[in-house]
Amino acid sequence: MRVTYNRELVVRDFLNSLDIENYVPMKYDVVETRWSRKMELVPAVHNLIFVHSVKEVLLDLKRTRTECLSLRFMMKRPLPDEDKPSEIMTVSDRDMENFIKAVSVQNGQVVFLDYTDYIAKEGKRVKIAEGPFAGVEGKLKRIKKNKCVVVEIEGIMAVAITNLTPRSLILLD
Repeated sequence: MRVTYNRELVVRDFLNSLDIENYVPMKYDVVETRWSRKMELVPAVHNLIFVHSVKEVLLDLKRTRTECLSLRFMMKRPLPDEDKPSEIMTVSDRDMENFIKAVSVQNGQVVFLDYTDYIAKEGKRVKIAEGPFAGVEGKLKRIKKNKCVVVEIEGIMAVAITNLTPRSLILLD
């Protein structure tokens, strides 16, 4: 879902208080204040939150709770030649678990990608066999002259895992 005005952490905390499963991808970044610079854990992509719930519950929250007024469904638009309505974007549990496993390791090897960095590139499906990313599946692609394993949530975002050795990869195709 989209969250307007960078309120993703406020919405996350509210959903947590209701025991509604959600996820905001986070990364360490340098935050500058007037007097100092420090590393803080901040949202990797502003205005984005993944919510594991049913549509009716979310619609009710949006109608009745001020904390959820900023929530917006992300819509999948049909191609111009298709005659069907837009639909709410969903992510399978398997893809979400794989993505969370990839971005939860905060060791500098995960790079959040712009859409143009990876969309046109084909890649072989691989699984990481060892190390902190063991079990993560993605596509082996060349990003900025480096081979990386790209883990994508189609139409929403992707991350590249860098500095992997070829022996740590298992070819799936």
